Amino acid sequence: MAGVPEIPEEETRLPPGQYIPRGRPVIHYGRVPAFRPQTWRFQVFGATASGEVHEFDWAEFSRLPPAVVMADFHCVTKFSVLGNEWEGFPAAALLERAPPAPEVRHVLVWAEYGYSANLRMSDFDRPTTLFATHLDGARLTPETGHPVRLVVPHLYAWKSVKWVRAVEYLVDDRRGFWEDRGYHNIADPWKEQRYSYQEEPGEGPP
Repeated sequence: MAGVPEIPEEETRLPPGQYIPRGRPVIHYGRVPAFRPQTWRFQVFGATASGEVHEFDWAEFSRLPPAVVMADFHCVTKFSVLGNEWEGFPAAALLERAPPAPEVRHVLVWAEYGYSANLRMSDFDRPTTLFATHLDGARLTPETGHPVRLVVPHLYAWKSVKWVRAVEYLVDDRRGFWEDRGYHNIADPWKEQRYSYQEEPGEGPP
């Protein structure tokens, strides 16, 4: 309509309280692990459909069906990086290869050094949830999660675990590393779910 100013596209994609930084900040907890492809292993355990632990070496994990996801990235420290091209393997492919038991409603994603983040299965089993190996056409650097990180674009980025090594299927929810230290259990950036004191009844474990 003539005379009506247009809202810049980035403003319609920014959740409340977020800003666009210069460049791409890199934040993580702890030191950067070394990747040794000969000994690297990925496990799926907990309430699996078979009751057994599923294990993948790097070659087997790399053969999961590939996918590309274009998505924005929202850090709880309030910066957002728009228009990232992530390439890797969809979480749905892992669920197919290592199915959960019917009663599973949550997952705990484990990384190097015992770091973890919990997700509802409804968040994990989304078409945009990806085990990423590449960002914007280039392999992930060690600082950004090489060899593989989880990407959950619709949640705050601490749920997008770097250096992932396992997924644990849970019948009952259990908090991960930052969730156990005062961060929100669900982490929806559009609702500014940053801290556990904001949780409504039913949004966190008992």
